[in-house]
Amino acid sequence: MAIEDNPETRRKYGEELKRRREAASLTQEQLSEVAIISRTHLAHMEAGRRRPNAEDARRLDRALNPGDDFFERFLPALDGKKVAEHFAEALEFEGQATTIRVFGPKIVPGVLQTPAYAREVLNSGSSPKSDEERDRLFVTRLERARILENFDSPVVWVILDEAVLRQHIGGPAVMCEQLRHIVELGESRRVRVHVLPFTVGYHALMEGVVSLMWFKDQPPIAYVEGLKSGRVWETPSVVRECQVAYDQALGDALSHRESLALIRSVAEEYEHATRTDQHP
Repeated sequence: MAIEDNPETRRKYGEELKRRREAASLTQEQLSEVAIISRTHLAHMEAGRRRPNAEDARRLDRALNPGDDFFERFLPALDGKKVAEHFAEALEFEGQATTIRVFGPKIVPGVLQTPAYAREVLNSGSSPKSDEERDRLFVTRLERARILENFDSPVVWVILDEAVLRQHIGGPAVMCEQLRHIVELGESRRVRVHVLPFTVGYHALMEGVVSLMWFKDQPPIAYVEGLKSGRVWETPSVVRECQVAYDQALGDALSHRESLALIRSVAEEYEHATRTDQHP
């Protein structure tokens, strides 16, 4: 097995390798001894400077993923489909946008998902996924979140239906971590968050997922998604209709401060449930 030799692919591989090594509480030196790979070679792989081969991947899997072949599957995974076909065009726009406003009706929008939450979402669904497809989608999901590493751009606003907070995805521990991640982004002023509480009843965005994007040198677009379908709209009248619907829902939502307080409160409920599960 081999991967396309380009810097972006190597960097993604290296980031996941480092994350799993640190999760196992191993230094590079310790992992190099266990995996029988030179520390220098390992450091270059983590930095995205060296291309791993199949033997490297098998050694890393034996050291970090007993019973799993994640790194070996990872090699060709990035050469295949990265997202659902109907989202591919929207993903390209997302990487270029200066402002993004997104609505999450049932699950946390992908750009805000933690790794644990993303894995649970990708492991579920009506259509079973192969390990290879799941890993491709997971890598892309992690990559999408990188746009938040730059504090200034894009500007991100998120409206979440209260159902997003209450829907148990992955259990209390996963939900607690996910909601606290959103609170952290909101408190750091990186993302502006608004929650539509159940008490609002019917609202303008209830019918589906909507993302609005603005750009420096081109007109804004809207992405509207349903079950197994999605479409990017560039027609000015349609984009404007979506913007008006978003603004109406925003008017019904809690303020940023109130929303963070609610999310924090629900996260505490999940934390309490986690402690209860651990100490019945």
